[in-house]
Amino acid sequence: MEVAVVVKALFILIVIVAAIAPVITWIERKQSAVMQDRIGANRADINGITILGLLHPAADVIKLMTKEDTVPLGANKVLHLIAPVIAAVPAIIAYAVIPFGGVYQFGDTKLNLVVADIDWGLLYIFVIGSIATYGTVIAGWASNNNWSMLGSLRASAQMISYEVTMGLSVVGVFMVFGTLQLQDMAIAQDTTFRLLGFFDRVFGIELYEGFDWLRLPAWGIFYQPLAFVMFLAAIMAENKRPPFDTPEGESEIIAGYHLEYSGMRFGLFFMSEFIEVIVIAGLVATIFLGGWAVPFLSTQDIIGGVSSIFGVGFATGLCVVIHFATFMVKVLIMIWVQMLLRWSLPRFRYDQVMSLCWKIILPLSIVNIFVTGLVILWLK
Repeated sequence: MEVAVVVKALFILIVIVAAIAPVITWIERKQSAVMQDRIGANRADINGITILGLLHPAADVIKLMTKEDTVPLGANKVLHLIAPVIAAVPAIIAYAVIPFGGVYQFGDTKLNLVVADIDWGLLYIFVIGSIATYGTVIAGWASNNNWSMLGSLRASAQMISYEVTMGLSVVGVFMVFGTLQLQDMAIAQDTTFRLLGFFDRVFGIELYEGFDWLRLPAWGIFYQPLAFVMFLAAIMAENKRPPFDTPEGESEIIAGYHLEYSGMRFGLFFMSEFIEVIVIAGLVATIFLGGWAVPFLSTQDIIGGVSSIFGVGFATGLCVVIHFATFMVKVLIMIWVQMLLRWSLPRFRYDQVMSLCWKIILPLSIVNIFVTGLVILWLK
């Protein structure tokens, strides 16, 4: 069991951190270029070969590793050193509870494609994510720079505020699925529901059987569409990505909390932001988009359809591959959505960011909880 956990953890580190995270920097450049009718990154090359600009992430790493790492006068050297680590580590370990596949049976062996399948998985992500706030605040304070300190104060106020809203926005999802375990949420979405089923459940009207084919995947976004919008906004604000990048605000406070950072220390802040983009994509995909579940094609359908020809073992293995590929497609779609929002919306003013949280999203999330509760009581 311990070996399996180590293997799955290494898989996440290699695929998510070492492979996808660097490529996201290329995706951001190219997607912005396409949206703005530009060519984008295409200068880094090896013997004239640019590979569509994919060498730029490697060039970024080399540049950051070879740049001088400076510490400003009067800074707290110890805290200035560990602040980027505090910001980066939570982003990496948050993926431990996000399932990248289902639960499969190979003879007597049970394979669960999640590193830590704990009962309070979503709360774990909220707790771990909040730790990154300390890295941001410490970075601004330890730099002995007024602009950095102002950025850290903005970050602490923004991140603490949106943590409250982010938690309340998904309470309705807890109520619908009846669990905080992310793997259980994904399994619950590996089915469909009748689009017109409420006529039977609410009014007791039996519809013609021919309407039974009108179905939707039992995804969280169809049960809780308002929660999807609120949660995505709140978790993007938690990551300090545009249009919620007021803690960095180059046009206002130069570079905010990481103003006095250079070299790989700045690279850690840079990397943690992009890793969190992947975590957000995986989390949203798991809660609202069915996770690894294939729409209109359940695990039983895949294994049952293939096993009759190739056997149960091959069918189960094929199901693992299909589910992982489905999950990664959904993750890439959500990464694209985040980049789309990042390059479509201008930065909010700091007071607008806070007003959106406390005056709009928070009240809506509370209303959503009561409405969800009433609907559940009514249907039951």
